[in-house]
Order: sequence, then structure tokens, then C-alpha cells
Amino acid sequence: MRVIDVATSPTTVTLVVGGDLDLAERDQFPELAARVNRLARPMLVVDMCQVEFMDSAGAGFLISLARTAAEHGGKTVLRGIAPRDEFVLEVCGAVDLFEIDRDHTCELSPHPG
Repeated sequence: MRVIDVATSPTTVTLVVGGDLDLAERDQFPELAARVNRLARPMLVVDMCQVEFMDSAGAGFLISLARTAAEHGGKTVLRGIAPRDEFVLEVCGAVDLFEIDRDHTCELSPHPG
């Protein structure tokens, strides 16, 4: 996983990630989650347009972000999620934790949609 950008506005944190969200990258998840959580905005947008692969460890990372946001009254939006990655969240029983931005069109994406 590579963090491409973390941007903030008064109401939103946008996290742009790329590469693989998987078991091999799990050591990065706690530090990145702490960084995002410290920014404490009502909305977290995770831009997944450049994610190439996600497994259950990556889903766990996203789930932890969404649960923390929800505990503080916020919501988590997934933008540019590939159908295969959405399926991983479904298998984990967690897709309902997220708002899926189906209107977003990825400009530079390793996957369609």
C-alpha cells in the first residue's frame, strides 16, 4: 500500500491509497489509522481508484476506520472501489459500514469503475 495523499477540509479527510491493501502491508495500518483518526472530521473519504488488490486484512483496515468514524458520529465513503474489493467487504459482512460513491469516475485506475 502506498499513501498517495491525505487531504483535509473543514468537514472531510480524504485518504488516497494505491497498490495493495493486504496482509503484507498490515504493519502500516495502525500508524495510518492513528493519523487519520487524529484529524477527526465528520466524513472520511477513502479514494480507492489506484488500489490494485485488497484482501481481508485490507478490509479489516477499512472496517476499523469506518467503525472509529461512526463512534464519533462520522461516516466513511469509499470512492472508486472495484467490484472485487466491494465483494471482499460483503464477505466480511461489513459493506453496510460504508457509503459507496457509485457516481465517482476514476481518472487513473488499475480497474474499471
